[in-house]
Amino acid sequence: MKQLLGIFRYIHINKGKLIFYITCSLLATVFSMTALGMLSPFMQLIINGDNDVPINSKAVGGLVNYIQQLRDNKSPMFALGVVCCIILISNLISNIFRYLSYYISTPVRNEVLSSFRIRLYEKILKLPLGYFSEQKKGDLMNRMIGDVGEIQATVISAMEGLIKDPLTIISYLIYMVYLSPMLSLALLLLLPVTAFIIGRISKKLKHQSNAYSVASGQNLSHVEETLSGIKVIKVFTAEDSMLQKFKAGNRKIFSILNAMTRRRDLASPLTEVMGVAVLCVILFIGGYLVFNHSGDLQKADLFPFIAVFGMVINPAKNLSNTISNIQRGMGAIARVEEILNAPEVIENKNNAVLLEGFNQSIEFREVSFSYGAKQVLQNINIRIEKGKTIALAGSSGAGKSTLVDLLPRFHDVTGGEILLDGIDIKDCNLQSLRRQMSFVTQEPVLFNDTIAANIALGNPNASMEQIEAAAKIANAHQFIMNKENGYHTIIGDRGMKLSGGERQRITIARAVLQNPPILILDEATSSLDTESERMVQDAIINLMKDRTSLVIAHRLSTIRHADEIIVMQHGQIIERGTHESLVAQNGFYKKLVEMQEIK
Repeated sequence: MKQLLGIFRYIHINKGKLIFYITCSLLATVFSMTALGMLSPFMQLIINGDNDVPINSKAVGGLVNYIQQLRDNKSPMFALGVVCCIILISNLISNIFRYLSYYISTPVRNEVLSSFRIRLYEKILKLPLGYFSEQKKGDLMNRMIGDVGEIQATVISAMEGLIKDPLTIISYLIYMVYLSPMLSLALLLLLPVTAFIIGRISKKLKHQSNAYSVASGQNLSHVEETLSGIKVIKVFTAEDSMLQKFKAGNRKIFSILNAMTRRRDLASPLTEVMGVAVLCVILFIGGYLVFNHSGDLQKADLFPFIAVFGMVINPAKNLSNTISNIQRGMGAIARVEEILNAPEVIENKNNAVLLEGFNQSIEFREVSFSYGAKQVLQNINIRIEKGKTIALAGSSGAGKSTLVDLLPRFHDVTGGEILLDGIDIKDCNLQSLRRQMSFVTQEPVLFNDTIAANIALGNPNASMEQIEAAAKIANAHQFIMNKENGYHTIIGDRGMKLSGGERQRITIARAVLQNPPILILDEATSSLDTESERMVQDAIINLMKDRTSLVIAHRLSTIRHADEIIVMQHGQIIERGTHESLVAQNGFYKKLVEMQEIK
């Protein structure tokens, strides 16, 4: 029950609207009961006709006397017409209020869907990089789309089922108690048995829903990997094995979905069958009370009582479906909350220092870093003066990329500190810190948008003149103008319509436009052919002018003119100096040089 009530924390509606919603739901029920209550005088008018027999009924209170007077003063047919008009008008008013309740609830349930997706996307943007290395993209996408859709359905059920249906049931039950307390008591003794049986059916739905969401996420991840690696799959003729893996995942989803749907669908017919069984018991008891005159039930009120009970069955059936849907939805909520409640390891401190620029130096002081129990960096000490270029060299896995990722706080150090102009970067405002630097990585990261939009990613208010100027510095303007739509060319998913060199020059233009004082280059040319490397290298030289640069390179020819080269191995600095001094040391760096035949 606690979980069912907890669903309401996702429904944000002001008190005035909530009161209006409840009032409309109640009035819809009241006028519906008025229409049903008129069945009693209607039946008596039909049965007794012109006979001077009093209309005995508690069903519609004071209206009974009014109908009696119409029959006596006018005619039975006139009274019958008035009864029909009251039924019609009551039903019309009931449905007007029902529509008004829907009018209030519709924007609320749609807002839940929208706000959930916004909160999830916002949270994903805030989570540290380490979180994504442990998660599958397909699973995250499934949570944002499939699970959020499931939550929307759950919230609809919660609002319309846990507010409106109980109000309707309670109102009808009160009316039935008013008609016959004894018959209502018999009914109330039967209802808990029905509720218990239905509850047992729906209890397992939450676990099945969880399994379904996990399986769907795994299959979506497989599809995402297939689309990303379609070229490799075709080259290695792995279509059959990939297809079999997808089919296995699909069979699992099919099996879980069948079991979950069958169990959920069982709730509605079971409720109906049990409702009819209870109705038969009530008919029998009611008939006994009427025939033996041993109860408080008027003969004319038995039919309205049965009609009202028939009206209770539908909201009771809806309520059982609601509970089933919520049990299913709680699994989706739990999966979404795993993301929403994930710790934001990298956060701004209160009163964080807002950086206005970079003026002096960057210092890595006794820096260490670990992924869990795995030590990646140990006791790193580097000082980079403004305007200098520091290069990082070493074999793969030495910790070079991890080291540069610490500067923009993609991760936080586990030991030591990193200072920017003497200020610990943990004390700096995160956004202002990252505005002081720009990244150019080995794998260009572009988006399925125009060339201009990709260049202006970090500066969306840039003018076309500024975008073009940045592209010229990056040696990209000429090839862009040769495209059919120039700067407005859509470059496709991950920039697949461009060559590797063109993609890299777009990312360099993006860095130029951002105009940061600090530049981080992570093997920016290592994946390019010779001609593209030359053009990109020229663009990088233009980019590095008057900037403080931290460069990672496997091709040592690109860093030989750095002010200092830091050689790393197993997360530690083993050598440092200029290219010439390191070669003269006849150490690890010289071996790297000889392997690449640099003279």
